Amino acid sequence: MRISFPVVVFGSLLITTAAIADSVPKYDMARTCRLDHAAASGLAVSEPMKNCVRDEKRALGQLQKQWPKFAAAKRAGCVSQNTIGGTPSYVGLLTCLQF
Repeated sequence: MRISFPVVVFGSLLITTAAIADSVPKYDMARTCRLDHAAASGLAVSEPMKNCVRDEKRALGQLQKQWPKFAAAKRAGCVSQNTIGGTPSYVGLLTCLQF
């Protein structure tokens, strides 16, 4: 039996995503907040940047406590969805998991 290339690639992605979803992923909060702030305002780092980092830390704390409570498939899907665009966010990941 011959398995087509797309099936093998898709299967590999599912396995990789599932393995990654076993624990809370590690994101660069400062980078995420810098890019988010720059995109939103085009201004230098200021109070909104500090607020963003604070929010990301709070979301990470909640994720670390609640991670095992979310279904593995939901975690894998949200981790995958949250990395689209290149600036993953703990706030975005937590929001995805809660809905």
